[in-house]
Amino acid sequence: MAWLGTGAVWVMQGGVLRSQTLDEAAHSLKGSSDFTFVQISDSHIGFNKDANKDVISTLHASLDKINALPVQPDLLIHTGDLSHLAKAEQFDTLSQNLSSLRVKDQFFVPGEHDIADDLSEFHNRFGKNTKGDGWYSFDHRGVHFIGLVNVMHLKAGGLGLLGNDQLEWLEDDVRPLSASTPIVLFAHIPLWSVYPEWGWGTEDSAQALGYLKRFGSVTVLNGHIHQVMQKVEGNVTFHTAMSTAFPQPKPGSAPSPGPMKVNDNVLPTLLGITAIHRMASHHEIAIIDKPLASVTSVAHEEETSARDQQTEVSSLPHTISISNFKFVPEILSVKLGQTVRWINKDDSPHKVMANDGSFKSPLLDTNDHFEFTPTKTGTFGYFCSLHPHMTGSIKVD
Repeated sequence: MAWLGTGAVWVMQGGVLRSQTLDEAAHSLKGSSDFTFVQISDSHIGFNKDANKDVISTLHASLDKINALPVQPDLLIHTGDLSHLAKAEQFDTLSQNLSSLRVKDQFFVPGEHDIADDLSEFHNRFGKNTKGDGWYSFDHRGVHFIGLVNVMHLKAGGLGLLGNDQLEWLEDDVRPLSASTPIVLFAHIPLWSVYPEWGWGTEDSAQALGYLKRFGSVTVLNGHIHQVMQKVEGNVTFHTAMSTAFPQPKPGSAPSPGPMKVNDNVLPTLLGITAIHRMASHHEIAIIDKPLASVTSVAHEEETSARDQQTEVSSLPHTISISNFKFVPEILSVKLGQTVRWINKDDSPHKVMANDGSFKSPLLDTNDHFEFTPTKTGTFGYFCSLHPHMTGSIKVD
């Protein structure tokens, strides 16, 4: 629980944005910048599993660091998954904690956990005066900020999605701006293909970024993957943020994404540790993850767990286990009138939805289950509406 440094401070100097860690900013900010703003992400208020049983304490660690900065940021941007289960009390808890910040101008976009049942709880607290599903823009001291929503209307097997309405709004929003205007765009799921196999990307992001090609400085901020990754592509700097709650494995280094449990003595060395390299040509800080020492052991534990759960499922032919962000078995054959039960064995919530809308589960937290009895024969595809790369099917004879 002793890890810190889970935020990024963005410094605007002479029209150029550069990034710093909270630790570095605590020693370097001397008031020479035009202004600064800070990004945090993935607070997951309400999470209490083994990966971190006290997410409030680790959130406080980040907020204390922000309050201790010698120059207070103008703005705070939270890039989604404020809550874990989209409960009103979880949003209220976050609001109460954020009220301790000296930074009073705070901006938010939803993560998939924030709209697990619907958008209303998030929207009523954090999405007022927005458009559509919650997108918006504003200007601050010569910089144009754009908050996008890419966690709604997800499709089976797909990635994050902006949708035509939002894309048309974005095109109209930036049309009157001068090409010299610095742009900061922020959303929850990365707007570049970090790892599509885990749903870490946005399928129509290329169209959105196409509207920004004429601008000289574009910075794209995301959360969702719970680790820092950065790349520069042309005029665009992409940056993903750490979580204030728990780590996730590096892309492809484990059977699945999700909360990564590590030993207590490993956690302080795992979260918030980054290698920082100054990029002289861009006057920016490139922040790159160090190797996650615990990934091998964690992957082994998860594979063993998955095998055990598959053995359990084989003795319950009408049960589908949700394990390691997979449906096990992926294809289940039943007879007409037999009931199918899904049981969530993950530390992350999931939501089962038929491709054709014929059945839909409530939000399933750990060990929750959902049952459905088919009333006609055929093959019925389904997916997790929170993590659409998760797909399965039921064959009814």
